[in-house]
Amino acid sequence: MAISSTPTLLHLLFLLILPSAILSSDPDSSAVSELLHLQSQSKSGLIHLSDHLLRRVLHPSSAPRPFSLLIFFDAPQLHDKTELRLKHLKSEFSLLATSFIQNNPSNPNIFFADIEFKESQSSFGLFGVQALPHIRLVGPEAKDPKSDSIQMDSNDFSNLAESMAQFVESKTGLTVGPIHRPPMLSKTQIGLLVLAFLISLPFLVKRVLSGETLLHDWRIWLSGAVSVYFFSVSGAMHNIIRKMPMFLADREDPSKLVFFYQGSGMQLGAEGFAVGFLYSIVGIMLAFVTHVLVRVRNVTVQRFVMVVVLLVSFWAVKKVVFLDNWKTGYGIHAYWPSRIYWEYDLYAFEDKDPSTSETNLR
Repeated sequence: MAISSTPTLLHLLFLLILPSAILSSDPDSSAVSELLHLQSQSKSGLIHLSDHLLRRVLHPSSAPRPFSLLIFFDAPQLHDKTELRLKHLKSEFSLLATSFIQNNPSNPNIFFADIEFKESQSSFGLFGVQALPHIRLVGPEAKDPKSDSIQMDSNDFSNLAESMAQFVESKTGLTVGPIHRPPMLSKTQIGLLVLAFLISLPFLVKRVLSGETLLHDWRIWLSGAVSVYFFSVSGAMHNIIRKMPMFLADREDPSKLVFFYQGSGMQLGAEGFAVGFLYSIVGIMLAFVTHVLVRVRNVTVQRFVMVVVLLVSFWAVKKVVFLDNWKTGYGIHAYWPSRIYWEYDLYAFEDKDPSTSETNLR
């Protein structure tokens, strides 16, 4: 008995048409499924985009889409440029993505992605990206990636992941939640430190009772005092909080380095350390004169050292005043009272109180 081939051909045709019909009927669900799959494959939840994937996800015909896309534009070859802070900003961006996924495990309304310049140069041109760092939010209604998307300003990532989260919440209406920063030490490291402390505790107690610890050494306290003084006058806290680089490359000549930035709105690490060094010189010399030089019995040596200390201190203070004037434009000058000012003050005082006699003024 012969078997007809017509049903078999119909079944094959149906199987070929069915997947394409499903994908064409709901392309958004296919894009969401693909993005969710890529997100689950990433350790940080950050999706790595390519030109092909980006165009497929952001095809104009698919707008409005059921999700937003926050893209970090990256260039690994520029990670060594400390003034751009690309590597640090990308780690904070990954932390933002991880925190959002942890706080909203079943919320596919926004995806976090990165794209690299060498791999996807056409995508950089599609968004009109000409400088880095650059972060852009593509909303559900966006059709033209360049004109319809929203660029994140530098102020929006000045406080790193926290300010990025505020940008996302203000532009999308979504709640990111708290940023989950990893602890400085793992549980294993903490356990090893506690074990080492418990083992060394008897030896520490013995040395404390005998007065043979570092805390009993005056040199340690002297070094600590000088370090605290230098830390306070050099602006080191500002450099740590603002993540300021030690120097910048000259825009006109990239082969040159800029250590001193003219303008009161910014301070580089090198200029802060230079001013802190000058201040520390004056402070150390003052401490030397008041605690060491007074014990020298030779008057000639005392006078010579005092002259040297005065000259060096005058030079250091003069340099600080010069740098402050060059950087901010504010002038600093000494005030020397004169006989004219003194007579004017007396005359003004006499006018205010005519009953006061000249003898009382004297």
